[in-house]
Amino acid sequence: MKSIKEIYRIGLGPSSSHTMGPRVAALTFLERSRPGAERYEVTLYGSLAATGKGHMTDVALERVLRPTGKSVEIVWHPETFLPYHPNALRLKSFDASGDVLDEMLVYSIGGGAIKIEGEDEEEAADIYPMSKLTDIMRYCEGAGKSYWEYVEECEGPEIWDYLATVWSAMKSAVERGLSSEGRLPGPLNLSRKAAQYYIKADGYRDTMKSRGLTFAYALAVCEENASGGEIVTAPTCGSCGVVPGVLYHIWKSREVPEMRILRALATAGLVGNVVKENASISGAEVGCQGEVGVACAMAAAAANQLFGGSPSQIEYAAEMGLEHHLGMTCDPVCGLVQIPCIERNAYAAARALDANIYSAFSDGVHRVSFDKLVQVMKETGHDLPSLYKETGAGGLAKDYDI
Repeated sequence: MKSIKEIYRIGLGPSSSHTMGPRVAALTFLERSRPGAERYEVTLYGSLAATGKGHMTDVALERVLRPTGKSVEIVWHPETFLPYHPNALRLKSFDASGDVLDEMLVYSIGGGAIKIEGEDEEEAADIYPMSKLTDIMRYCEGAGKSYWEYVEECEGPEIWDYLATVWSAMKSAVERGLSSEGRLPGPLNLSRKAAQYYIKADGYRDTMKSRGLTFAYALAVCEENASGGEIVTAPTCGSCGVVPGVLYHIWKSREVPEMRILRALATAGLVGNVVKENASISGAEVGCQGEVGVACAMAAAAANQLFGGSPSQIEYAAEMGLEHHLGMTCDPVCGLVQIPCIERNAYAAARALDANIYSAFSDGVHRVSFDKLVQVMKETGHDLPSLYKETGAGGLAKDYDI
């Protein structure tokens, strides 16, 4: 299992698979291409083509490929799904005579990561000897360790500097989102809501105030993402508001030392990493259960740790966070990461806190393990028809068009 740095990537929204991944693909293509290109052609396939315009895929590609005024043509093939992954793009460069200089087929596999056809993945070594949460839990219980200590054991102490950068970016996204108002980009003409929720929450007391602030913080990050602002994948752009929404609220309301927040981020990253290794965090592959559902599991685990949960209680909180998102479709209206994505993040942040409370009342013993649930999520995602997996063709999206 790879580093949790693969789960937490800092970049620009609105989509890790449709914006960040294609941008990385274009940059990689330029690095490997021979000089003398006069024209670039990028063909988008499957889900990447179906909702690419709403996700600003074409904009991301053109920003990379047109630095010197070269011609860039984007070709859309939403009906064509290549075997390896639903998000595929083929990049070509041409010389002045129209001959092909270079060509590369790339898959955007979720969370901003890419896979180049015909090449072995340039993977860092597997640094985690265990990839199942049950095994990690048993190890931690036997060694008297917390999950974050296992992360440090595998990643090394330098992981804390990386997570400090991640936390700083998350806080900045929350605070920018709270101070921003006005219309979100795109044809839906949605207004930002985070500032209103934040102001209204202050008028309530105790439970209602807590819930309203959680909504506000999660909304703030998602609205930044929808505007193309800088956010952190957790585990994706489409689910980027859940973890920071929960952690920012606990940090502010409980005055938790930042080092404890970083440890909670480590535990959350471990949970997301287990899902990425054993199933998927790509909405185009398994639906929104792999994005918002996984984010809810990550946030629930982080919250439970901050409130003193045992390894088994933390695992139970994560299991509940994901279990109650099973089967969730990825059906962005007009291909935008707005409806239902933004609202789902705020709601999932609240559900993560509920999963934490429910688990805290238990002894951590339960029948369905997190690992079993991950396998079920994978099977459920593969059984979902493609129109419910980020194609914009079914569900909430079917009656809308750009």
